[in-house]
Amino acid sequence: MSKTLLFGGSGFFGPVILSKDSSIISVGRTQPPQECKNKHIQLDNLNQLNKLDNLDFDKVIFLIGSSNHHEINLKNNMGIDLNVYPLNTALSYFAKRKLKKFICFTTILIYDQKKFKMPVGENQELNPFINKYVFSKYLSEQVVKYYSKSVPSIIVRLSNIYGYTRLRRPDLVPTIMQDIFEKNEVKIWSDKPKRDFIFIEDAADAVLKLINSSFEGVINLGTGKISSLKQICEIIESLSGKKIVSENNEVSGPMEFVTDISKLTKITGWKPKYDITAGLKKTYEIMKSYYKD
Repeated sequence: MSKTLLFGGSGFFGPVILSKDSSIISVGRTQPPQECKNKHIQLDNLNQLNKLDNLDFDKVIFLIGSSNHHEINLKNNMGIDLNVYPLNTALSYFAKRKLKKFICFTTILIYDQKKFKMPVGENQELNPFINKYVFSKYLSEQVVKYYSKSVPSIIVRLSNIYGYTRLRRPDLVPTIMQDIFEKNEVKIWSDKPKRDFIFIEDAADAVLKLINSSFEGVINLGTGKISSLKQICEIIESLSGKKIVSENNEVSGPMEFVTDISKLTKITGWKPKYDITAGLKKTYEIMKSYYKD
Protein backbone atom coordinates (compact mmCIF):
# COMPACT_ATOMS: atom_id res chain seq x y z
CA MET A 1 0.00 0.00 0.00
CA SER A 2 1.44 3.36 -1.00
CA LYS A 3 1.75 6.06 1.61
CA THR A 4 1.66 9.80 2.27
CA LEU A 5 4.72 11.57 3.67
CA LEU A 6 4.55 14.81 5.65
CA PHE A 7 7.64 17.01 5.88
CA GLY A 8 7.69 19.38 8.84
CA GLY A 9 5.66 17.43 11.38
CA SER A 10 7.17 19.17 14.41
CA GLY A 11 5.94 22.66 13.44
CA PHE A 12 2.65 24.46 13.97
CA PHE A 13 0.41 22.83 11.37
CA GLY A 14 2.05 19.44 10.82
CA PRO A 15 1.15 17.77 14.13
CA VAL A 16 -2.57 18.46 13.62
CA ILE A 17 -2.55 16.86 10.16
CA LEU A 18 -0.60 13.86 11.50
CA SER A 19 -3.02 13.43 14.42
CA LYS A 20 -5.92 13.12 11.95
CA ASP A 21 -4.34 10.24 9.98
CA SER A 22 -2.01 7.80 11.75
CA SER A 23 -0.94 6.23 8.42
CA ILE A 24 0.89 9.42 7.32
CA ILE A 25 4.65 9.13 7.82
CA SER A 26 6.47 12.08 9.35
CA VAL A 27 9.79 13.06 7.74
CA GLY A 28 12.22 15.63 9.11
CA ARG A 29 15.01 16.54 11.48
CA THR A 30 12.73 16.86 14.53
CA GLN A 31 10.24 14.29 15.77
CA PRO A 32 6.58 15.39 15.96
CA PRO A 33 5.11 15.96 19.46
CA GLN A 34 4.66 12.81 21.55
CA GLU A 35 0.87 12.84 21.07
CA CYS A 36 1.46 12.02 17.38
CA LYS A 37 1.87 8.26 17.09
CA ASN A 38 2.87 8.38 13.40
CA LYS A 39 6.00 6.65 12.15
CA HIS A 40 8.90 9.12 11.82
CA ILE A 41 11.84 9.02 9.41
CA GLN A 42 14.81 11.07 10.53
CA LEU A 43 16.29 13.34 7.85
CA ASP A 44 18.75 15.86 9.24
CA ASN A 45 18.55 17.86 6.01
CA LEU A 46 17.09 17.57 2.51
CA ASN A 47 20.43 16.40 1.09
CA GLN A 48 19.55 13.04 2.70
CA LEU A 49 16.42 12.48 0.58
CA ASN A 50 18.01 9.36 -0.91
CA LYS A 51 17.12 7.70 2.42
CA LEU A 52 13.61 7.51 0.94
CA ASP A 53 14.72 5.66 -2.23
CA ASN A 54 13.31 2.29 -1.15
CA LEU A 55 10.19 3.63 0.57
CA ASP A 56 6.83 3.18 -1.18
CA PHE A 57 4.96 6.49 -1.15
CA ASP A 58 3.02 8.51 -3.72
CA LYS A 59 1.82 11.66 -1.91
CA VAL A 60 3.73 14.39 -0.10
CA ILE A 61 2.54 17.20 2.20
CA PHE A 62 5.39 19.72 2.34
CA LEU A 63 5.39 22.09 5.32
CA ILE A 64 9.07 23.03 5.46
CA GLY A 65 9.56 26.79 5.42
CA SER A 66 9.14 29.90 7.53
CA SER A 67 6.12 32.16 7.99
CA ASN A 68 8.02 34.63 10.17
CA HIS A 69 7.26 37.72 8.06
CA HIS A 70 9.07 40.15 10.35
CA GLU A 71 12.37 38.25 10.41
CA ILE A 72 12.30 37.44 6.69
CA ASN A 73 11.64 41.07 5.76
CA LEU A 74 14.63 42.22 7.84
CA LYS A 75 17.14 39.70 6.48
CA ASN A 76 18.66 39.53 3.01
CA ASN A 77 18.38 35.80 2.27
CA MET A 78 16.18 34.21 4.93
CA GLY A 79 13.08 33.96 2.68
CA ILE A 80 15.03 32.35 -0.16
CA ASP A 81 17.01 30.07 2.16
CA LEU A 82 14.00 28.80 4.13
CA ASN A 83 11.13 28.95 1.64
CA VAL A 84 12.59 28.54 -1.86
CA TYR A 85 15.74 26.37 -1.70
CA PRO A 86 14.18 23.52 0.35
CA LEU A 87 11.21 23.33 -2.05
CA ASN A 88 13.49 23.22 -5.08
CA THR A 89 15.67 20.51 -3.50
CA ALA A 90 12.63 18.41 -2.62
CA LEU A 91 10.91 18.74 -6.00
CA SER A 92 14.06 17.89 -7.94
CA TYR A 93 14.10 14.60 -5.98
CA PHE A 94 10.33 13.94 -6.25
CA ALA A 95 10.44 14.54 -10.01
CA LYS A 96 12.05 11.08 -10.24
CA ARG A 97 9.54 9.39 -7.92
CA LYS A 98 6.25 9.37 -9.92
CA LEU A 99 4.15 11.06 -7.24
CA LYS A 100 0.37 11.24 -7.49
CA LYS A 101 0.26 14.49 -5.54
CA PHE A 102 2.51 17.08 -3.89
CA ILE A 103 0.96 19.80 -1.76
CA CYS A 104 2.67 22.91 -0.39
CA PHE A 105 1.64 26.25 1.09
CA THR A 106 2.01 29.92 0.23
CA THR A 107 -0.04 32.93 1.33
CA ILE A 108 -3.10 35.04 0.52
CA LEU A 109 -0.83 38.08 1.04
CA ILE A 110 0.35 37.50 -2.54
CA TYR A 111 -2.82 39.14 -3.92
CA ASP A 112 -2.50 42.79 -4.93
CA GLN A 113 -3.88 44.64 -1.91
CA LYS A 114 -4.63 47.78 -3.92
CA LYS A 115 -6.65 45.97 -6.59
CA PHE A 116 -8.40 42.95 -5.11
CA LYS A 117 -12.16 42.68 -4.77
CA MET A 118 -13.59 40.68 -1.89
CA PRO A 119 -14.09 37.81 -1.54
CA VAL A 120 -10.68 37.25 -3.12
CA GLY A 121 -10.58 34.40 -5.64
CA GLU A 122 -7.59 32.61 -7.14
CA ASN A 123 -7.73 34.54 -10.43
CA GLN A 124 -7.29 37.98 -8.92
CA GLU A 125 -4.17 40.01 -9.64
CA LEU A 126 -0.97 39.33 -7.70
CA ASN A 127 1.68 41.66 -6.35
CA PRO A 128 4.74 39.54 -5.49
CA PHE A 129 6.88 42.57 -4.68
CA ILE A 130 5.21 43.79 -1.47
CA ASN A 131 8.06 42.54 0.71
CA LYS A 132 10.68 39.79 0.96
CA TYR A 133 8.31 37.34 2.65
CA VAL A 134 5.66 37.58 -0.09
CA PHE A 135 8.37 37.49 -2.77
CA SER A 136 9.78 34.24 -1.30
CA LYS A 137 6.30 32.70 -1.46
CA TYR A 138 5.85 33.88 -5.06
CA LEU A 139 9.20 32.33 -6.02
CA SER A 140 8.08 29.12 -4.28
CA GLU A 141 5.01 29.02 -6.51
CA GLN A 142 7.21 29.43 -9.60
CA VAL A 143 9.41 26.51 -8.49
CA VAL A 144 6.31 24.31 -8.12
CA LYS A 145 5.08 25.35 -11.58
CA TYR A 146 8.49 24.56 -13.09
CA TYR A 147 8.24 20.94 -11.86
CA SER A 148 4.49 20.57 -12.46
CA LYS A 149 4.85 18.31 -15.54
CA SER A 150 6.76 15.71 -13.51
CA VAL A 151 5.20 16.38 -10.07
CA PRO A 152 1.38 16.84 -9.98
CA SER A 153 1.01 19.61 -7.41
CA ILE A 154 -1.37 21.76 -5.40
CA ILE A 155 -0.32 25.20 -4.15
CA VAL A 156 -2.47 26.20 -1.17
CA ARG A 157 -2.71 29.95 -0.58
CA LEU A 158 -3.43 29.95 3.13
CA SER A 159 -5.31 32.69 4.95
CA ASN A 160 -4.74 33.50 8.65
CA ILE A 161 -4.43 30.09 10.31
CA TYR A 162 -4.71 29.92 14.10
CA GLY A 163 -4.81 27.24 16.76
CA TYR A 164 -3.00 25.63 19.65
CA THR A 165 0.75 25.10 19.81
CA ARG A 166 3.55 24.77 22.35
CA LEU A 167 5.91 26.56 19.96
CA ARG A 168 6.98 30.20 20.18
CA ARG A 169 5.89 31.63 16.85
CA PRO A 170 4.92 35.01 15.44
CA ASP A 171 1.27 33.98 14.93
CA LEU A 172 -1.16 36.40 16.54
CA VAL A 173 -3.64 34.10 18.30
CA PRO A 174 -1.17 31.66 19.93
CA THR A 175 0.97 34.62 21.03
CA ILE A 176 -2.03 36.28 22.69
CA MET A 177 -2.87 32.97 24.39
CA GLN A 178 0.69 32.50 25.67
CA ASP A 179 0.69 36.09 26.96
CA ILE A 180 -2.66 35.47 28.71
CA PHE A 181 -1.13 32.58 30.68
CA GLU A 182 2.29 34.17 31.29
CA LYS A 183 1.87 37.94 31.65
CA ASN A 184 -0.11 40.34 33.77
CA GLU A 185 -0.55 42.76 30.90
CA VAL A 186 -1.49 41.62 27.37
CA LYS A 187 -0.91 44.01 24.47
CA ILE A 188 -1.43 43.70 20.74
CA TRP A 189 -0.21 45.90 17.90
CA SER A 190 -3.71 46.82 16.66
CA ASP A 191 -7.27 45.47 16.91
CA LYS A 192 -8.43 47.24 13.74
CA PRO A 193 -7.72 44.68 10.94
CA LYS A 194 -10.43 42.27 9.82
CA ARG A 195 -9.21 39.02 8.33
CA ASP A 196 -10.23 35.50 7.36
CA PHE A 197 -9.12 33.33 10.31
CA ILE A 198 -9.18 29.56 9.83
CA PHE A 199 -8.93 27.11 12.74
CA ILE A 200 -6.03 24.70 12.39
CA GLU A 201 -8.23 21.56 12.57
CA ASP A 202 -10.48 22.81 9.76
CA ALA A 203 -7.39 23.58 7.66
CA ALA A 204 -6.04 20.06 8.28
CA ASP A 205 -9.35 18.49 7.17
CA ALA A 206 -9.24 20.54 3.95
CA VAL A 207 -5.64 19.50 3.21
CA LEU A 208 -6.48 15.80 3.64
CA LYS A 209 -9.43 16.16 1.26
CA LEU A 210 -7.29 18.04 -1.28
CA ILE A 211 -4.45 15.51 -1.29
CA ASN A 212 -6.93 12.78 -2.16
CA SER A 213 -8.59 14.83 -4.91
CA SER A 214 -7.69 14.89 -8.60
CA PHE A 215 -7.15 18.66 -8.50
CA GLU A 216 -3.86 20.27 -9.55
CA GLY A 217 -3.05 23.99 -9.42
CA VAL A 218 -3.55 26.94 -7.07
CA ILE A 219 -6.30 27.03 -4.46
CA ASN A 220 -7.29 29.33 -1.59
CA LEU A 221 -7.82 27.98 1.91
CA GLY A 222 -9.77 30.12 4.34
CA THR A 223 -13.29 30.14 5.79
CA GLY A 224 -14.95 32.69 3.53
CA LYS A 225 -15.88 34.64 6.71
CA ILE A 226 -14.35 37.81 8.10
CA SER A 227 -13.50 38.40 11.78
CA SER A 228 -12.06 41.52 13.34
CA LEU A 229 -9.14 41.41 15.75
CA LYS A 230 -11.35 43.40 18.13
CA GLN A 231 -13.90 40.56 18.10
CA ILE A 232 -11.12 37.98 18.63
CA CYS A 233 -9.78 39.93 21.61
CA GLU A 234 -13.27 40.18 23.12
CA ILE A 235 -13.78 36.41 22.81
CA ILE A 236 -10.39 35.67 24.45
CA GLU A 237 -11.10 38.25 27.18
CA SER A 238 -14.39 36.50 27.99
CA LEU A 239 -12.66 33.10 28.09
CA SER A 240 -9.73 34.23 30.22
CA GLY A 241 -11.03 37.15 32.28
CA LYS A 242 -7.95 39.15 31.24
CA LYS A 243 -7.93 42.49 29.44
CA ILE A 244 -6.17 42.77 26.07
CA VAL A 245 -4.96 46.29 25.22
CA SER A 246 -4.65 47.41 21.60
CA GLU A 247 -1.80 49.86 20.97
CA ASN A 248 -3.55 50.99 17.77
CA ASN A 249 -0.35 51.05 15.73
CA GLU A 250 -0.34 51.16 11.94
CA VAL A 251 -0.50 47.71 10.36
CA SER A 252 0.99 46.30 7.18
CA GLY A 253 -1.18 44.15 4.98
CA PRO A 254 -4.83 44.71 4.07
CA MET A 255 -7.17 46.17 6.69
CA GLU A 256 -9.87 43.80 5.46
CA PHE A 257 -9.54 40.45 3.71
CA VAL A 258 -11.89 37.56 3.08
CA THR A 259 -11.14 34.52 0.96
CA ASP A 260 -13.30 33.14 -1.82
CA ILE A 261 -13.38 29.40 -1.04
CA SER A 262 -15.95 28.40 -3.67
CA LYS A 263 -13.32 26.53 -5.73
CA LEU A 264 -12.20 24.50 -2.70
CA THR A 265 -15.78 23.70 -1.70
CA LYS A 266 -16.67 22.64 -5.25
CA ILE A 267 -13.64 20.33 -5.56
CA THR A 268 -13.74 18.71 -2.10
CA GLY A 269 -17.13 19.42 -0.51
CA TRP A 270 -15.20 20.71 2.50
CA LYS A 271 -16.68 23.34 4.79
CA PRO A 272 -15.25 24.64 8.08
CA LYS A 273 -16.74 23.05 11.20
CA TYR A 274 -15.54 25.74 13.63
CA ASP A 275 -16.69 29.34 13.72
CA ILE A 276 -14.31 31.86 15.31
CA THR A 277 -15.84 31.48 18.80
CA ALA A 278 -15.62 27.66 18.83
CA GLY A 279 -12.10 27.66 17.37
CA LEU A 280 -10.80 30.16 19.92
CA LYS A 281 -12.48 28.27 22.78
CA LYS A 282 -10.78 25.01 21.78
CA THR A 283 -7.43 26.82 21.29
CA TYR A 284 -7.76 28.41 24.75
CA GLU A 285 -8.69 25.16 26.52
CA ILE A 286 -5.87 23.13 24.93
CA MET A 287 -3.23 25.83 25.51
CA LYS A 288 -4.42 26.26 29.11
CA SER A 289 -3.75 22.54 29.63
CA TYR A 290 -0.09 23.07 28.61
CA TYR A 291 0.35 25.31 31.64
CA LYS A 292 -0.83 22.58 34.02
CA ASP A 293 1.94 20.18 32.93
